[in-house]
Amino acid sequence: MANVMPHRKLSTTTIHIMALDGIIHVNSLFTLGLFLGLTLYPDPAATLVSGSCSAGLAIAENLVSCHVYSFSSFLFSSLIASALKQAIKIANGNREYEERGLSMTNLRVNLMVLRFGILVSAVGSVFGCGFLTMALVNMVQIKLGVLGCKSFHTLAAISPLVTLVPLALAIYVGLVLYAFSR
Repeated sequence: MANVMPHRKLSTTTIHIMALDGIIHVNSLFTLGLFLGLTLYPDPAATLVSGSCSAGLAIAENLVSCHVYSFSSFLFSSLIASALKQAIKIANGNREYEERGLSMTNLRVNLMVLRFGILVSAVGSVFGCGFLTMALVNMVQIKLGVLGCKSFHTLAAISPLVTLVPLALAIYVGLVLYAFSR
């Protein structure tokens, strides 16, 4: 006979901590990728196209600015999420709860402040994803040619990026707003 563990309902604070952990982990991966992208900045001269279809200096400048905007948005979001986690940990004094045998997940937290913080952190993540998408579009234009030339390879590289990322962001925003209303 298999051991069946009884179902245990998670507290609201536990769910919020898990959401904050998720935001921090995903933002950390994106931030690392952006940092590497900035340090390994592509040489605009190293393009696969020539002539009027090659990207100009403005697209290269836009690539760097979008990287920086995305990096700062993800960093902002992660710092807000980390601050919220710290606020949960120090809420009402840890010793008082540890002496009573209560875990951190049973702390009383101002849910409006917590929800607002999660919402602000999610907005930072959404902006970071938007800027990251624009940076990748610029990267494709530098490597494969500008969008105005309507090259098959450029359009094929950008199409999934500009359809799947906004779809995923719409789902993410929908779930955040749903969680915010509960």
